[in-house]
Amino acid sequence: MIKRKDFSFSGLAVIFVFIFFSGCQDKIYEEYTLNVPVYMTYDELRSAVRSDLPKDLANPGKIYFKDDYIFINENLKGVHVIDNSDPSNPLKIAFINIPGNVDLAIRGSILFADSYIDLVAIDISDPWNASEVARIENVYNYTIPPWDDSYIADEVDETIGVVVSWEVRTIREEVKATNNYPIYPWGLFNETAGYYRTTFSGSSGASYGVGGSLARFILYEDILYALRENRLKMFDVSLPEEMDFSGAVDIGWDLETLFLNENNLFIGTQTGMFIYDLSDPCFPEKISYYDHIRSCDPVVVEGDLAYVTLRAGTICGGGLNRLDVVDISNLFQPTLIISYRMVEPYGLGIDGNILFICDGEDGLKIYDASNPYWIQSRLLAHYTDLNPRDVIPVDGVLLMVGLDGFYQYDYSNPANIVYLSKIPVTP
Repeated sequence: MIKRKDFSFSGLAVIFVFIFFSGCQDKIYEEYTLNVPVYMTYDELRSAVRSDLPKDLANPGKIYFKDDYIFINENLKGVHVIDNSDPSNPLKIAFINIPGNVDLAIRGSILFADSYIDLVAIDISDPWNASEVARIENVYNYTIPPWDDSYIADEVDETIGVVVSWEVRTIREEVKATNNYPIYPWGLFNETAGYYRTTFSGSSGASYGVGGSLARFILYEDILYALRENRLKMFDVSLPEEMDFSGAVDIGWDLETLFLNENNLFIGTQTGMFIYDLSDPCFPEKISYYDHIRSCDPVVVEGDLAYVTLRAGTICGGGLNRLDVVDISNLFQPTLIISYRMVEPYGLGIDGNILFICDGEDGLKIYDASNPYWIQSRLLAHYTDLNPRDVIPVDGVLLMVGLDGFYQYDYSNPANIVYLSKIPVTP
């Protein structure tokens, strides 16, 4: 009996020792690489608008012209202010810090700009001391910048602030007893992330400036129109200090660009061109729709003709790169006249009979468009040593922004187009 008890005690002791040492062994960790969001808090975002010293162009986007000044968006950073009273010698005079900015429009001395999820109105009567006068918060959807798709993305916490970038970090996590592998957070699909990159054009009224063809903001009378997601959003800016959201029109998906011609608004999309009547600016009325293949699609208008560049690409889809010339003499029935093959067309501009096309890697092309059937055979100039994105022709001077900088050309004599100046991009 005693021996049996001794044996039983010894067996329990062995089991106890096994459990004890098993519980005291080192923890097991797993390492993995993850995209982690970098935030700007909402307080930081909404106190950031200010004038800074001039900065180098690094990643230029939309361009705007008003009163001998050029305004160039620095993508997601703010706006460069350039004194262009002498186009042969443009001078950078200030940089307006606007986090998350992509689009802009100017009425009088007020700059309207997006700032991530907000719309801001900024007094630029003194560009060296720009000041925010109004802000509409949370008027745009929360947007997430693209990340390094070699790794999955961590979850985003919208309560912290806006995501301004991503950091690739090595994460070290303890492996739980019920799990012998790390739990990877469920990231958003990279194909759906990224910032809007479309276009806008300015009004010809004295109190407004002029924008390029790649824009999503435009001003008409007391209304600021802004394309975002699948809607044309409208803001009453009659009193900038009290600007207010005044409504929206559901247009459709893949909206890209805005162009104003008299009281008609032309909306470029990846599948066609809408025409809206702005006789009542608060209630845009659809007139017609011109259908084309799926592609990126800025639009400009001169007289009874609309010029539409179609670009193939991973975002835009489609497989053709071309220029469509569309007869809009009957706004209720826009009709294709002719198409011309292009290489990689982005923005474009028209001034009378002079047509400017940013054809990507094939450079800037300037045509005599006096006869729509002869455009491609009447090439006035071709600058192949640049990669242009958008243009504004104004008073005989062409303003052009490209991947490597901001250029100007004198086209007052179409037979002798002259290069004037360049502000280069500094990596």
